Amino acid sequence: MAARLQPAPAVGTPDLVDLRHLSSSHLENLLEEETREWHEHMDWDFKKSADLVRRFVDLRALSGSALVEDGEAVGYSYFVLEEHKGLIGDLYVRHAHRTVENENRLLAAVLEALVSGSQVRRIESQLMMILPDQARVVPGAEYLTMYQRNFMLLDFDTAPPLPERPARHRVHLERWADNHQDGGAQLIASAYTGHIDSRINDQYRSSAGARRFLYNIVQYPGCGSFFRQASYVAFDLARGWLCGLSLASIVGPDAGHITQICIAPQLRGMAVGYELLRRSLMTLREHGCRNVSLTVTASNEEAVRLYERIGFRTVRTFSAYVWEGFVRS
Repeated sequence: MAARLQPAPAVGTPDLVDLRHLSSSHLENLLEEETREWHEHMDWDFKKSADLVRRFVDLRALSGSALVEDGEAVGYSYFVLEEHKGLIGDLYVRHAHRTVENENRLLAAVLEALVSGSQVRRIESQLMMILPDQARVVPGAEYLTMYQRNFMLLDFDTAPPLPERPARHRVHLERWADNHQDGGAQLIASAYTGHIDSRINDQYRSSAGARRFLYNIVQYPGCGSFFRQASYVAFDLARGWLCGLSLASIVGPDAGHITQICIAPQLRGMAVGYELLRRSLMTLREHGCRNVSLTVTASNEEAVRLYERIGFRTVRTFSAYVWEGFVRS
């Protein structure tokens, strides 16, 4: 039996209900407000993600909880299961009801649902839209590790020029293709060995996990619509193996996002990463993007400095949450 996580005290008037008891009509105003906020704060088109929420809610297939007042959802959070891991996909509360207490009510409810009656050993989440309250007592704190992440944005109108800098190693660069999946997965698993990001996302720890990660990037809209034209890989000409990649997506009519950039440890500092990223950025600009975003773990100072030199600036900070070590009786 899973240990019970102590929920935060309930405050305010909204009732806490199972998402599977609602239809998309109950969430309509909530999802419209969330879509506006993603656009206003991050220039991100959330419509496809909102449509998926509507669809699965109507199918009674989305696990999670909602805060309901006067027959209307004013907050929601959902989760998915992946073998022995739970993923909290989103948590959003409307402005009029947005308090740490209400957010914690939802968070405690989904955590309780995940660890009760299941074999979940680990729960991950990166919640962009919750209040940035450093004093927040997060439910399940005894099992929790938090990592600060930066949402960074590059505006092409103000960014410095990006001159071509040939890599200081013989590499061949080409656009991403489906046959790069296996090589890309092996690269990610190798590059993130011992890296802090592998503590945030355990898919980075194995080739099989990295393959699922790449599949999700290409197939699902969580990180935007995958954009092959601006996604590149690098091959080491001496060894013939894939040694770097920069993957991109479109997240708005004129906004791009770098979903992954990864370089083999042996080639770091040789301008391979810079040239891959430069090509992705230039292609996105040619496609009509005014700005490009990415996320990075704040303690990865070398990467943050590189992005800042290129012209990215941090416009939002958020936390990645990982819960592990649940006691079972």
